[in-house]
Amino acid sequence: MDATQVKDVMTTDVTTLKRNEQLSLADDLMNLGRIRHLPVLDDEGKELIGIVSQRDLFRGALASAIGYGQHGRRKLLNSLLVKDVMVTDLTTTTPETSLVEAAQTMIKRKVGCLPVVKNGTLVGILTEGDFVALFVKRAK
Repeated sequence: MDATQVKDVMTTDVTTLKRNEQLSLADDLMNLGRIRHLPVLDDEGKELIGIVSQRDLFRGALASAIGYGQHGRRKLLNSLLVKDVMVTDLTTTTPETSLVEAAQTMIKRKVGCLPVVKNGTLVGILTEGDFVALFVKRAK
């Protein structure tokens, strides 16, 4: 695994959001696509400016909705924008970074994913699930 690079296992078909989209869209994308992390791009869709995770939804929007039921939760998500809960202090990686180094970064920073950026452009995402998939592939 030492010679393996991020580009060898990262997910390249990345679902993204823009900062002014409703948080309900993030919730829908996560539920429908079984996605836990959504990178947020600038208004032009070029620069990575944040990330929204399921944890952010729970901490930001859903904490206020406890006790309101499904309708209240949906109303709250519709009233908030992605930029209201996204994390902007990002830890990223590059396609050429070794997988070991990326894993060490994820452990050290206690993050479940690393957006993969090349020349300022989002080219993929490395998640804990990518490590599990690699483990299963190599175990066969």
